[in-house]
Amino acid sequence: MFDINKLSEYREGNRFEGKKAEGGLPNSLWETYSAFANTYGGLIMLGAIENSDGSFTVNGISRPDVMIKTFWDTVNNRSKASLNILRDKNVYTATLEGKTVIIIEVPRALRQDKPIYINNDLKGGVYRRNGEGDYHCTEAEVKNMLRDASDITQDRLVLDNFPLEALNTETVARYRMRLKLHKPNHVWLPLADEDFLQKIGAIKRGDEDGKLHPTAAGLLMFGNDTEIVNEFSNYFLDYREPFDVTGTRWTDRVTSGTGEWSGNLFDFYYRIQERLTADIKVPFQLRNGRERIDDTPMHEAVREALANALMHSDYHERRGLVIEKKKGAIVISNPGALRIPKNEALNGGVSDPRNSALFGMFFLIGLCERAGTGLAGIKALWKENNLPEPQLAEQFNPDRTILTLQLQPENVGVNVGVNVGVKLTKSENKILDLLKSNGQLIAIDLASKIGVDTRTVERGLKKLRDNGLIERVGSDKSGEWKVVSGEG
Repeated sequence: MFDINKLSEYREGNRFEGKKAEGGLPNSLWETYSAFANTYGGLIMLGAIENSDGSFTVNGISRPDVMIKTFWDTVNNRSKASLNILRDKNVYTATLEGKTVIIIEVPRALRQDKPIYINNDLKGGVYRRNGEGDYHCTEAEVKNMLRDASDITQDRLVLDNFPLEALNTETVARYRMRLKLHKPNHVWLPLADEDFLQKIGAIKRGDEDGKLHPTAAGLLMFGNDTEIVNEFSNYFLDYREPFDVTGTRWTDRVTSGTGEWSGNLFDFYYRIQERLTADIKVPFQLRNGRERIDDTPMHEAVREALANALMHSDYHERRGLVIEKKKGAIVISNPGALRIPKNEALNGGVSDPRNSALFGMFFLIGLCERAGTGLAGIKALWKENNLPEPQLAEQFNPDRTILTLQLQPENVGVNVGVNVGVKLTKSENKILDLLKSNGQLIAIDLASKIGVDTRTVERGLKKLRDNGLIERVGSDKSGEWKVVSGEG
């Protein structure tokens, strides 16, 4: 039930909308209903509006029982709302400043019910929520929701226009070797390639010609980049490790589309998984008193997070999968919104992969968990190691899911310069002063203002960053420098 003390939580999360409703139910109510249902859910208050300064003007509702009945009649009318996702407990009255208001708590719709649209208009009646309020969804967003609503995931589709030769035989061999190492006695290992690929859902017979063709999952997992892009025009895989002090270059990068390797999901996973975990500390341990253990639960968790991103990506969505290994953190950003609410994803117990066939392929070789415990296990492991809780975020238009894993405790590196008495040159102190007032300055700007060459500035930025005096916030192109400590 409504608690005025918790209203700020809704407002801060862009999940609140106040509406005056003096002349009855406002037309904009239904746009907000659709927007909340298709985004995070939210709270609509009839009889009060939010002012620009964050305060409220409460006018109240004179006959709330009549308005509530009208609301129920309308929300159950399919010509107004495509689906009523509310229960009785979601609509009720409350008293605010001595006046009666109506509270409508709109939950996040299940993916099977999306998109929630109004006015019997699937093309123009679908809304979502952003920082500026309700907005019309694009055709691409509507298509994404319709794909996700299907019980049969899109990666199981047979691609009749692709021959089996679209699959990379070397990648298939590597996958089979991985299965042999994981399950040396698996009953599918003796099968010929075609039979094996049918068993794992990578190829199927087409309905029209009865011939074997790759499935979408098979193409993504084992195909060559050129063929994959022919089917998924937005497909792109990008691993970046860590960018240099200018914020414009990367010291290590692996991308699809170069022609130097297959560009498929399986080979991408094994090309970057060691890079991704290289900086995770390994305590000295021996197995059987003789063999050094070079792997830890943290390594396993990061690899599983990588596999999860590959399995849950929407490869039809704009922009590709981007993995950034920053100083002390890993940021995994994959195309496609969450299919379940964020709290369920983090707490585990619910498994709803966007690509169920890909999920099965990764599971078969031991790279993911079956019961939806992946993020929950990572969350528990991070807590056990006194690390900041993993952060999971969604973005829309284009749809993206972003997981941030901090690999060091909070405050590590902060004020290191002060603690160890690092000495700064005159130029380095000037860099700090300039970045305090404008963190968007790049090396060439700083060099011009200080009167030194760019290389001197780059060395200074690296020293300041390595000693925890500055840090990079945001992306390499649109981010900025943040001064953690201005003392040298």
